[in-house]
Formats: sequence, C-alpha cells, structure tokens
Amino acid sequence: MTNMYRWLIALLIFLIIGLQYRLWFGETNLRDIWDLNTKIELQKEINQELNLRNSELNAEVQDLKTGLSALEERARSELGMIKEGETFYQLVQPVKEK
Repeated sequence: MTNMYRWLIALLIFLIIGLQYRLWFGETNLRDIWDLNTKIELQKEINQELNLRNSELNAEVQDLKTGLSALEERARSELGMIKEGETFYQLVQPVKEK
C-alpha cells in the first residue's frame, strides 16, 4: 500500500513540475505575458499623448474654419502681416564688429 502512495505522490510531483515548466518556459509563458503587458501600457501612454495632440489640432482646424481670429494671428506671427492703421516696429540686434 505504501508503494502505491509513493507512485501516486511521484506522479503528482511529475505533473506539477510539468505544468510549472509550461507556465514558466512554454510557448506563452508568464515572462512573455509580463513583457506584453508592459508594452501595452507604454502604447497606451503614447496613444493618450497622440489623442491629446489630435484634439488640439482638431480644435485649431475648427477655429481656422469658423473664426478669423486664428487666421489673423497666424498671418501676423508667421507672415509678419499688419492691419491698416497699425505701426510696425521691428527691433534688430546691432552687429558686433570684430
């Protein structure tokens, strides 16, 4: 009877070792799952930043389509345009002589 228990315990230990081996070193092991979860979290952060940027760009596009203030601001800053009746002052740095 004790011999049968020994075989049963040996079989159970062998099964546990086999299952643990698959868990840690098998095709889809825990290490791979942890790595994938880390990559998923990183991608979620990147997607959140991109969604924020897309929202800002969408708001700017809507403002350009509907309002003239954004268009005027862009013309002033990027093209240096001024309104009628305004005086434009440009400050330049003096050139240092050698």
